[in-house]
Amino acid sequence: MIMAMKLFTYPQAPSPRRIHLFLAEKGMEIEQYIVDIRAGEQHGEGFAGKSRQHTVPLLELDDGTCLGESMAICRYLEEIQPDPPLLGRDARERAVVNELDHWLEINGLLAVMDGFRNAVPGLKDRALPGPRPVPQIPELAERGRRCYGYFMHDLDRLLAGREFLAGDYFSVADITALVIVDFASWGIKARIPIELQHLSDWHRRVSARPTIATCS
Repeated sequence: MIMAMKLFTYPQAPSPRRIHLFLAEKGMEIEQYIVDIRAGEQHGEGFAGKSRQHTVPLLELDDGTCLGESMAICRYLEEIQPDPPLLGRDARERAVVNELDHWLEINGLLAVMDGFRNAVPGLKDRALPGPRPVPQIPELAERGRRCYGYFMHDLDRLLAGREFLAGDYFSVADITALVIVDFASWGIKARIPIELQHLSDWHRRVSARPTIATCS
């Protein structure tokens, strides 16, 4: 089903990938416009007028409203197409998934972003996303890599005895975690240590889901 919206995206980047996996799990199709962030198109006048942070993904609704945060986009899509539920099936589950996703972003995604954006030569003066130049700080890159190592061990413990992050059902938290782990693998060359068996098993299980394997 093609929805009357526009998704501005760059599928290879981590945050847009969260939306693409979410859409695949929902079986939803949205008109897409590729914003070449490698070429700096996100800072061009046309797109920058839609996005305060000059970032993708961005979902433009048919009334012109623009949503530029990944979870805001997921929440909107969940509202207009509740099945299958990816943000929880009742009030308790929705709260749990929301808390998990926030923990993943703060402790995992931000660590990898620090490790990546403060080290890659092509992001000189772009250590933080947004319209203004921000210089790289090498010490933050090292701190990010170290914090991500802590995060992987915490995630492994969390997954002990669980099929998915929220328990017995697949949720947006699994999408976020998968994107973080895969981003870290190529972005800061931090792969899952062999001793983290719960995390390794979960990663293999989630990566093999037909919707995710097809979309990745």
